Parts: sequence; C-alpha cells; structure tokens
Amino acid sequence: MGSIRLTSRAACLAIGGVLLALFAAAVPLSGLAHQNLNAGGGSIPVWVSAAFAAVGLVLAWRRPSNPLGWIMLTGAFFFAVSEDASYYTVATYGLRHGDLPLGAVALLAQPGWAPGIVLLGLLVLVFPDGRLPSSRWRWLVAAYAAVGALWMTGAIVITVGALADHRTQVDSGGNLLLLSGNDPAASWWNLLQNLFFPVLVACWLASIASQALSYRRSSGIRRQQLKWLLAGSAVTPAGFGLAVLLRGVPWANAIGVIAFLALPVSIGVAVLRYRLFDIDRIVSRTLAYAIVTGLLVGVYAGLVLLTTEVFGFHTPVAVAASTLAAAALFSPVRRRVQRLVDRRFNRARYDAETTVAAFADRLKDAVNLDAARDDLVQTVHEALEPAHLSVWVSPR
Repeated sequence: MGSIRLTSRAACLAIGGVLLALFAAAVPLSGLAHQNLNAGGGSIPVWVSAAFAAVGLVLAWRRPSNPLGWIMLTGAFFFAVSEDASYYTVATYGLRHGDLPLGAVALLAQPGWAPGIVLLGLLVLVFPDGRLPSSRWRWLVAAYAAVGALWMTGAIVITVGALADHRTQVDSGGNLLLLSGNDPAASWWNLLQNLFFPVLVACWLASIASQALSYRRSSGIRRQQLKWLLAGSAVTPAGFGLAVLLRGVPWANAIGVIAFLALPVSIGVAVLRYRLFDIDRIVSRTLAYAIVTGLLVGVYAGLVLLTTEVFGFHTPVAVAASTLAAAALFSPVRRRVQRLVDRRFNRARYDAETTVAAFADRLKDAVNLDAARDDLVQTVHEALEPAHLSVWVSPR
C-alpha cells in the first residue's frame, strides 16, 4: 500500500473531513454552553474559519505545490479546535464545575487561536507563490514564529499549573482567567502578554507593507494578484470596524461576514487567477456604491431632520417625501461618482469611455466611409485591445 503524501488530494479530503466534523461539532457544543453559535465562544466564529477552510481546500486541491492552501487549512483547523474547546470549557468549568470528561484537554486546546493568527500573518507575507519576498525576511519569520511558540508554551505551562492547583475558572468565552494577564502571581506571563500582541501586529503591518512595496515594482499578472490581496486586506479591517460601530443594527452582522470573507476570497481569486483582471472594476464599483450610499443616507437624514425638526411636519408624508427625493437622486449621483472613481481607480474604463466619446463626436462630421471605418478600427483597438478585429460593411 502506497503512502499518502501530505500535499496529495487524498490528504485534502482527509483534512476537509476533519474540519467538517469540527465545524459540525460547534453546533451541539454551543448549545451545551448555552451560547450563540455566531459569537464564536472565545475564539473565531465558525463562519470565519469555514471560509478560510473552504478557500484553502480549493487552493490545496487545485495548487497542491503552493503552500498557501495548506497554510489556510492549518489556520482554519486551529481556529475550529479553539472554538469547539471554548464552548466545551464554558460548559465544563463555567456551568458544571468540571464534571464533564476531557475538560482538561479542552482547556489546553482553547488557546489554539494563537497559532492560527500567526499562520494568517505568514499567509500575507508569502503571497502569492508561498515564498518569502527575499532571504532578508527570514529573521522576521523566525522572530514571528518564536514569539508565537513562546506564547503557546507559556499558555500550556499556565494551564497545566491551573489544572494541578484546581484553579480552572473561565470567563464567558471559555478563556482561562489565569491567562488574562492580570494575575500578580504570573508576572512573567503578564510580560509575555504585553509583548505577544504588539509583535504580532508589527509583523502583520510589515507583511502588508512588503506587499505594498512589491506592488509598486510589479507588473502584469503579479500586479493584479497584489491588487486582490491589498483590496481584501483593506476591506477586512475596514468592514470589521464598521460592523463594530454599527453594533445593534440588523445588517451589522452581514457587514462583518463580508469583511471576514474578503481576505480568503481575494487570496483564492488571486492564486487561481479566476477573473483576475476584474479587480479594477470591483474596486471602483465598491468605492462608488459606498460613496453614493453615504451621500444618499446623509441627504435622507438631512431632509428628515429638516421636515420634522425645522418645519414641524411629524407625519409619514415627510418621511416618504424624503425617501422619494433620495431615490430620485440615486441615478445621477451614481453616474457622477462612478465617473470620478473610474478616473482614479479604473483608468482603463475611464479612458475607454473617453475614447469612444471622442470617436462619436468625430463621427458626426465624417463623410468619407473609408476614413470612418479606419477611425472605428483604431478606436476599438484603443478602447478594447482585441486580439483580432474585422469590420463588415453591408453591400449597397
């Protein structure tokens, strides 16, 4: 019987099966802990780790030699284990005073989110081919991994000591209270806590800065891939921050879902090169609709305040009139904003529209059919850059 290579498709199926079981286990475990599945316990919510797992599985299946898919699968595994363990520790030590089996195992597995975060930071740095930008980055990766390993070792040591001393109190997220970094008896751990997160953030920022510098020097396919990565890296923190600010609004959770999905989806598209050259259109449309939405919300709120507070019309008619006014402004505002955004972020479309508009103006005064045909061919070449072009003229 032949051995199964780690990067084989059989390994993909095995890892995918394990992850699917972990994700499914989160449902009964969250019920056991009397918690909302969307809260994610003390770890990453299930739909976030599932998104990384799905994209990682596709990448590992389609590009088994590229480490990015395997990194995403491994990170999703740590997130899923940590989430399940968080629910179980709440049920064991928060609700049942430690009388459930394997509580100690869950308590040791709960900090598994830390190596998952470390792997996601590495994911950005080695994008898109799984290799470091240069050998000079090895020291950063070594320091990054060392701090993560030191934190995990410290967490295991603290947890083992807590189990031995029967100090297994946990918070509502399943986190061991001794790991909060506030216990005077663990001063060394408090110092390590203060070092761990700033180093992680610094390494993440250095990774993104490296890709941004690489973008300025790149061209062709790699430039488009880096556009996808940087777009996803920008949408994730911005969307998450917006979801936090709008907490309590019904669609705030949807914004959070889209924000977290942006990074794995953008990485998957870039590595697989699927619809790669649509990034300019996607960025310009996203920015345009975000700006238009903000403007129309401001107009709507201003009209409602004007009619209700200034003129004193506290009737549904005032609100309806404000809604109709905002709706009437949508199309003209969208066209103007889209044109301004295209001029900066989707230059190809802006130049194409300008070229076609200039051709239309010239065509109004054209009297020579051959000259008009040559002008048409030149305009199509400039606007669309087709591989082949032919013009058929109807016989008279």
